[in-house]
Amino acid sequence: MKAAILNDVEYVRMVQVVKPKPSATEILIKVKACSICTTDVKIYHYGHKLMVFPRIIGHEVSGEIVEIGNSVQGYKTGDRVAVAPAIPCGKCYYCRRGTQNMCLNLTAIGYHYDGGFAEYMLIPEDAVKNGCVNQIPSGLSFEEAALAEPLACVINGQELSHIDLDDIVVVIGAGPMGCIHLQLAKIKGAKKIVLVEVCEERIEFARAFACPEVVINSSHEDSIERIKEETEGRGADRVIVACANRKAQQDSLRMVSPRGIINFFGGLPQNRSFIEFDSNLVHYNEFYVVGTHGSTPYHNKLALELISQGKVKVKELITHRLPLEKLEEGFKIMQSLETMKILVYPYTK
Repeated sequence: MKAAILNDVEYVRMVQVVKPKPSATEILIKVKACSICTTDVKIYHYGHKLMVFPRIIGHEVSGEIVEIGNSVQGYKTGDRVAVAPAIPCGKCYYCRRGTQNMCLNLTAIGYHYDGGFAEYMLIPEDAVKNGCVNQIPSGLSFEEAALAEPLACVINGQELSHIDLDDIVVVIGAGPMGCIHLQLAKIKGAKKIVLVEVCEERIEFARAFACPEVVINSSHEDSIERIKEETEGRGADRVIVACANRKAQQDSLRMVSPRGIINFFGGLPQNRSFIEFDSNLVHYNEFYVVGTHGSTPYHNKLALELISQGKVKVKELITHRLPLEKLEEGFKIMQSLETMKILVYPYTK
């Protein structure tokens, strides 16, 4: 089969490799679409502590089942599926409590196992038995199903943020994840949604895509003061920092209301992960700061349902479609602020 193998940092080779053969407890899918995540771009440039080269990466993936191990039940060849990439063990303290993304033995497709930038992808036993393989609802495209994974992460983030009716919600960053956050906050009933962004092209995209009530270009005005004005001086009930930016995280501490919640949704680069944090702000205002790391298999299933029902749009986020042979070009394009999501296809469309 054809595969794009990451042999080392910034070194991808297109090769022919032996098509995997599933064991009695595994499933083999033919990859139909695999989206490039910003994490894939980071891995391409810097590697990852959980990954050993060589590796086929790519974890936002959908496909068709072509082979099934003889011990696997509940699936058949021809089934259209999306795969939740974070694989819980199903046995540890956190798995038993239902927070599988915090699994003490967590593994992941595209890190510990070969991912979706290939014609075929093997789904390991733990992924099969712990609910990571979800049927794609009828009428939903493979493209949209591949984007269930980023939506699943947003669902997890907003559960942790406890967005309620009557909340004023600020989303910092209008990349793909920020745009999905804007949509989901609206579905959850937020009274007013405020977008903070520095890139005018992304602002214009977000205006048309998600229709936030208030838009602040923080390169032209003081976002903290403007949010105070929009909230009668008290600050936002919820602030979601959907970008990997230290200043944005620091600013959020002064945007949030007393007893509000800040979510550091976008992780910072490993070598620049410390921010200036005035702990007295938390002490006197009693707000909460949470983070979001990935999602659970259930979140992935729910994401597919929300997209299928038309409640969350994702297809409009796709700005580029590339063949597998142009994967490295896709990594470079992803660094442009004019790009949203890039779909990669290991076959000729």
